Amino acid sequence: MASRFAKEQPRKLLALDGGGIRGVLTLEILAEIERQVKEATGTERLGDFFDYIGGTSTGSIIAAGLAVGMSAQELLDFYEIFGRQMFEKTALLERLTSLFSSLYEDEPLARKLKEIFHDEGDRSKPADLTTKRLKSLLLVVTRNMTTDSPWPVSTNPFAKYNNLDRDDCNLRIPLWQLVRASTAAPVFFPPEVVRLNPKKPDDIRVFVDGGVTPYNNPAFLLYRMATQPAYQLNWKTGEQNLLLISVGTGAAPAATQATNRNVVGNLQNLPGELMYGIQVDQDINCRTFGRCVYGAEIDREIGNLVLPVEAEEEAAARDHGRFFRYARYNADISQEGLLKLDAELDRRMLHEVERVGKIPSAAVQQMDAVDQIGNLRKIGAAFAKTELEVKKHFGSFLTET
Repeated sequence: MASRFAKEQPRKLLALDGGGIRGVLTLEILAEIERQVKEATGTERLGDFFDYIGGTSTGSIIAAGLAVGMSAQELLDFYEIFGRQMFEKTALLERLTSLFSSLYEDEPLARKLKEIFHDEGDRSKPADLTTKRLKSLLLVVTRNMTTDSPWPVSTNPFAKYNNLDRDDCNLRIPLWQLVRASTAAPVFFPPEVVRLNPKKPDDIRVFVDGGVTPYNNPAFLLYRMATQPAYQLNWKTGEQNLLLISVGTGAAPAATQATNRNVVGNLQNLPGELMYGIQVDQDINCRTFGRCVYGAEIDREIGNLVLPVEAEEEAAARDHGRFFRYARYNADISQEGLLKLDAELDRRMLHEVERVGKIPSAAVQQMDAVDQIGNLRKIGAAFAKTELEVKKHFGSFLTET
């Protein structure tokens, strides 16, 4: 990949939020992006269209899957079939006595990740970050409890800790294990223990979900890691040089207003509440430094910070001087937001798309609501059909493959 990504050319980045089983909402949006990209360019898989894909928590599963060439539909099938296994309850006694007590077993998820992220030509061998199956660069965000710091791990061939001469080279981490580490949400799943240096078997690191870092929405981090000299990739900035697409798992501000919860309820809802605040802050960073061409209103004070999209032939002449072109797709899954989505479907007379206004908002906001997979898919599909205009939002990048 070094020769491919050292070339100076327009680059496309895709960032995917964390949010547990709500990743199926993300995947419905990605499936529509994939369909529109294929229609416009002939490129069938997003892993072949985007140059750098990053994800946190459930977003890391999707990012890694896309990066190794899976389609959005294949990943949707995975979530449909194995979503319930991912959130298989641990025994009550184990939850009460375990040092790293958690609500769910990690083994079902780990087992499926091993099946998906196998090495090229050998399904029994786990792939590491040097695997030739990767179509694009990949970023996975996790948190190192041992050092008490965020650990964004990428496949960037020029990165300092990706030098294969190092004993602690990050590229030797099994891909399944890195993704598993990124999904280890506190309370929900136990941490992941990783041995980074085979020459030092006692040098172990304990990792938990990247969603409890400032990068549950990894979009601005992905931009920095693609452009800042410290990471040595040095992709050129500018509205005509860099496209950043960010996809969320649903905006759920109402979840933070719950009252009369007990201790367990507070703990179980805390990750989601932290993730919501973090994703908004990172989104504002992207809209401030990037030229936002699509995004919902953030609040009544700053609005949506969207800059108008002119005809593409005029775009270069009307460059706003931002560091990248940016779009943020994130469905409003509050009850009010779902009703508005129904109204938009009616306005556009999209009769073939199922209505979502009667879906219970509180239920779909939960990160482990496996019984809501069908409803989450309906919301994602409705949002995608009403809001996605790839030709308009991607602009000239749609011709860059």
